[in-house]
Amino acid sequence: MIQLHGFAVSNYYNKVKLALLEKNVPFTEVHQGTRSTDQAVLAASPLAKIPYITTPQGSLCESQAILEWLEDAFPQPPLMPANPFAAAKVRELTTFIDWHLEMTARQLYGSVFFGAAPLSDGNKARIRQELEKNIAAFKRLAKFSPYVAGERFTQADCSAFNNLPLVGMATKGAYGEDLLLAGGVDYKPYVKLVSERPAAQKVAADRKAAQAKA
Repeated sequence: MIQLHGFAVSNYYNKVKLALLEKNVPFTEVHQGTRSTDQAVLAASPLAKIPYITTPQGSLCESQAILEWLEDAFPQPPLMPANPFAAAKVRELTTFIDWHLEMTARQLYGSVFFGAAPLSDGNKARIRQELEKNIAAFKRLAKFSPYVAGERFTQADCSAFNNLPLVGMATKGAYGEDLLLAGGVDYKPYVKLVSERPAAQKVAADRKAAQAKA
């Protein structure tokens, strides 16, 4: 049995959880915080990052590596196109969402979501400039027809569903406007569409319950 370690508020935990649910792979959840010094945790996730999984074959960390393994180990139903170039385009889009959008916006999370000291005007301006550039690039790649990579639900949607709303909320909190919407990326109908999928409903309900307990 696969065990998914992390917590239900984490967007990258939910990226993996959504993929597991979409693929109907049996798994159990193990609550695990970050910054652990436990040697068993560090053996599975050397930076004590979540999510990570444990399997009969061993442990695996980093959300995208986990999704790639899931696709190889449990190919049905597929979350990647069979065509190699189309699959590469999905990976390309996922990289943009995770690294060029979410990780850039993550610099805002401390002050917007967690009550940390406000960022300096210079840092806020720098992050905004980078986000606006990256959002424009993302807009050139994203399809939203109806899913983010095209007609079928893919790994890229596991990232987009969990990350785009965070980017929107963080920029709204920091700058008074959702930079995705301001950049012409109308992602809200897309999120509503994905939210109708049973797996996404499960992820959203568990996240809401975990937030209520926090």
